[in-house]
Amino acid sequence: MTGSTFLERAGGRSRVRIGAALTAVPLAVALLGPLLTEPGARGPAFTYGDQWLLGTDSEGRDLLTQVMLGGRSLVLVAAAAVVLTYLLAVPWGVAAATARRRLVDEMLMRPLDLLLSLPSIMVLLLAVALTDADLLVLTVTVAVLLFPDAARLVRASALHAAHTPAMEALVLQQETWWRRQLGYLGRSLLPILAADAGLRFVGAIYLVASASFLGVSADSAGTDWAVMIDRNRAGLALVPWGVVLPAALIIALAMGVNLLFDSGARAATREVSTRKWR
Repeated sequence: MTGSTFLERAGGRSRVRIGAALTAVPLAVALLGPLLTEPGARGPAFTYGDQWLLGTDSEGRDLLTQVMLGGRSLVLVAAAAVVLTYLLAVPWGVAAATARRRLVDEMLMRPLDLLLSLPSIMVLLLAVALTDADLLVLTVTVAVLLFPDAARLVRASALHAAHTPAMEALVLQQETWWRRQLGYLGRSLLPILAADAGLRFVGAIYLVASASFLGVSADSAGTDWAVMIDRNRAGLALVPWGVVLPAALIIALAMGVNLLFDSGARAATREVSTRKWR
């Protein structure tokens, strides 16, 4: 192992540790918080007391309790939207890239330009508002808004891999569709998808948080982290934790997920490169 390779792997391990630490805290709060706490008695708005260690929010509720209860909808909707995005984008983009006729490629990709031209926040707010902030509708809407970019990325990446000498050799050898599309093409796309997934997850959090910040939340209790930031801005000078803590959890989650997926992309790239040289 060369010195540069050793340093690269050591840096990769550090990146994974930092990413895991940043991700673990907000995930634990979001997923376990509702199991460990429940709403309690209310008090005066924006004040501290023995019952409220971090103070109270704009409605007199305990801030610590609200933080523990406010992350689940944000995290689950964002994660489900990303998974649904790739379930749609990967087969769509691969089908366009491997189409033998240019017309098929155009028919698949041109409608995506229409979706890209629509303002994301307006579509999101309209869809959720018309369905009374239904959780499933919010998830599907976010996935549809993320879908065009993801499909274009998959197509661009698959277009190169689908026309390499290795793919032509697989066709000449009459390899099965599964081996060509999943074995070779899928493995070639893995590093790109791993790197993109982190950014896509951050984009999903941005859309869900933006909708919540503007008053449309999938959380029926109105306690998600983005809503907390919006509602507690007025008391920032009195009880800053109502804004600082949920904002810090959202930022930590976004940074941690990006670091983890970036490390995964690097590992996948090394694996693909190693296989090519075998």
